[in-house]
This record gives sequence, structure tokens and C-alpha cells, in this order.
Amino acid sequence: MLPTHPRRAAAACAALAAAGALVLAGAPGSASAQADPAAGPSPAVSAAVDATSPQVLSAMRRDLGLTSAQAKARLVNEAEAGADAGALRAALGGDFAGAWVRGATSRTLTVATTDSADVPVIEARGARALVVPHSLGDLDAAKARLDRAAKRLDTRDAPVWYVDVRSNAVVIRAVRASAAESLTSAAGVGSALVRVERATARPKPLYDLVGGEAYYMGGRCSIGFPVTKGTQQGFATAGHCGRAGTATSGYNQVAQGSFQASIFPGKDMAWVATNSQWTATPYVKGQGGARVGVGGSTQSPVGASICRSGSTTGWHCGTVSQHNTSVTYPEGTISGVTRTTVCAEPGDSGGSYISGSQAQGVTSGGSGDCRSGGETFHQPINPLLQQFGLTLKTTGGGEDPGPGEPEPGGTWAAGKVYAAGDSVTYGGATFRCLQGHQAQPGWEPPNTPALWQRA
Repeated sequence: MLPTHPRRAAAACAALAAAGALVLAGAPGSASAQADPAAGPSPAVSAAVDATSPQVLSAMRRDLGLTSAQAKARLVNEAEAGADAGALRAALGGDFAGAWVRGATSRTLTVATTDSADVPVIEARGARALVVPHSLGDLDAAKARLDRAAKRLDTRDAPVWYVDVRSNAVVIRAVRASAAESLTSAAGVGSALVRVERATARPKPLYDLVGGEAYYMGGRCSIGFPVTKGTQQGFATAGHCGRAGTATSGYNQVAQGSFQASIFPGKDMAWVATNSQWTATPYVKGQGGARVGVGGSTQSPVGASICRSGSTTGWHCGTVSQHNTSVTYPEGTISGVTRTTVCAEPGDSGGSYISGSQAQGVTSGGSGDCRSGGETFHQPINPLLQQFGLTLKTTGGGEDPGPGEPEPGGTWAAGKVYAAGDSVTYGGATFRCLQGHQAQPGWEPPNTPALWQRA
């Protein structure tokens, strides 16, 4: 195991010494090395750590077996690891084969590459290098072929497949091995790229009750995250909870609003517009009814800690297993979801997944329960926001600046969702996005080296 990156260690020590606050230096590397250390942490990294609710920390301690110090240090390390991974992805280009964190406090970042010549570049940022045969591009392309083939097949006996960067393979979890063989054969994907695992359960959507805050639409589901669209307020939730036009009422049975758009299967995303009686807030419901602040939507890396709010089972935490997962439910296949080790039960559907203070997604489905253990899948929040043109409500503001209005100084715009690798201009310079997120006022590229690197 590599030692903690020097900057990561300093940040963690400062975090534990501060009274109720976490302090984090800018992410290491070329973008932040030029910044004045006395200038303090970037707004994006501060929001990922400083604004984390005590409820999240409490659940991390319980479910991940951490001390308070370890939980805080883990959030610091994960925030910096995401920035390092994004910078290395840009630097390695087509050689990049994925990144993940491990260890109780996520202090070890591993970055995989297909070219041994990249090892010094990776190690220069304090990460562990691993040379593997397949690039992330190769694995993503193979999974895309499986997704296309699944549209022509019955995949209920091979219900889950995903890109697993840690094993450098596309994993198919199958109830019957023959079903996995049929899927790979139909997709024309070679055996060198695929690993088949035995599955004992078939995931399903979690319909009946609520997670986070309750709403009703003939049944019950969960508010994921409050959002705005211009002046219209509402919330994001799971697509399987309702179709466009479906009316909703709130936890108190008062008329609330209606579904404006919904996608399921294929994806599992929807949003509800509420009437003037309901106000969007930058919070999700925590344990015991306490409010958990949402600071942004920076996506956490594989191996990072993640917590879920649900009315059936309350607060539970785990880790991110894989991004870019496909899962077959009885209603059909959905793609692009994230698989986690967080447990859930029927009634937690639609609710909020959050890492630190950063929104991750809305509960889709899973298998198992919170007594014997299980796995869950969530629809990532950033594609949902982008699909429907929504702005996440955050503790930092994050108000919708208006569609199509560029910010002064370039093409970067608050309220827009950016993916890793996207390029923008700001103040006459070009910047490359390191981590997927929805931009907010105050998170301009020069101010957020954890999110943007000058090209």
C-alpha cells in the first residue's frame, strides 16, 4: 500500500484538527500546483467535504466500521482522488483503463493503464500504477455491444453486467451460465474481455413505500433531490415511479404536483413539478428527520463511500462498486446506472444517494435486504439533470441562470452539466473537465482545480 499523498495527509490532519470543519488543500498536480496554498481550498472541494452532514458521518461510521477521524479523512482523500483520477485520465488518453480507491480511509488511489510508459506519470501524482491489457475505451465499447444485443434477447437469467475497472473486464452476473454465453455470443464480444459471475437473485425496482421524503401517486415513492427548472420548482426521482401526467401528493397527502417527464426502462429517471405550496430546499431527509445538505453533484469514484436515504430502512452506507452498469428488471433493461454495496428494501425507491455532501443519484432497484445484506442500483443524478434541463438545489445556491445564457468570459455556464473530458473557455483560457458535475455560481474553472484543468 502506498503512503497517503503528502497533500492528502496534510489536508486530513487539518480536517481532524478543525472544530467541526474539514479543511482541504487544492488537488495536487499541474492545475493546483500553480495556485497559492494560502488561498485555501477550492469551492468545489470544500463543498465535497466541509458541508457534509453529521448524519452522513454517523452512517459511515456505523455501516463502514469507521471511527469519526477515519470517516472525515476518507472524505478528504476521496475528494482529492477524484481530481487526481480526472487529471490522469486526460493525461493518459486512450491508454487510461480506469481508477479506483481502496483502504478504510480511501488513501490509496490506483490508476490502470495499457502502456507501461505511463507508470511514472501516474506515480508522480501519488497514485499506484497498474498495467492491464484492456483500456477503459475497449471495455466501454464491449459493454455497449452487450447493451445493444440485450435489446434482442431475454436477459432475465443474466440480469446485470457492468465495466469492472478493478478486474479489467466486463462482468456479467448470471443466474444461468448459458444466459451469459448467449448474451456474449449475440454481442460478438470475445471471452478475453468478459468475466461471468454467479448470481442468486434477480434485481427488481423498489416500488411500494418511500425513501427520503414520501410522495404518493397511487402507490408511494421517494423524493430524490429537489430541483428547479427556471422558476418552476420540483424534484428528481425514479422513472418507474410514474409516467408523464401522473399526479402526486406529498407526505401529508396535500396535492403536490405531477410528473413532467419519465423514462423507464432504458433509464430510470423522472422529475415532478410541484405547485406553489411546495418549495424546493437544498436538503435530503436524514436519520431521525435531520436535514442533510446537498452541496453539488460531483460523481464519486469506484470504491468511494456512499450513503442512501430511505423511509423503509433509514440511513445506510456502503461503497461504489461500479459505474456504467446495466441491469435487467422484469419490465426491461436499464443502462448507465451505478451499482453499490448499500442495502435497500421495497419502499426505498426513488430516494437519495449522497457521498459527503455531493448528490450521486436516485434509488432504482436491487436485491437482498438490510438484514442479510444486498446490492442496489441508482440512476446517476447528472445525466438526469442533463436529460430534463434541471438545476440541482444546493446549499451554495445553484439557481438556474436561464437556458442558453453563457457566463461572462467564455462558454462555461452555471447550471450546465459537464462530463469528464468536456472543454470550455473562460476568461480567454480553455479548460478540460476532470470530474462530472453540474456547474454552480462560484465554481468557475479558474477557482475549482478539483473540477477543471487548464488545457
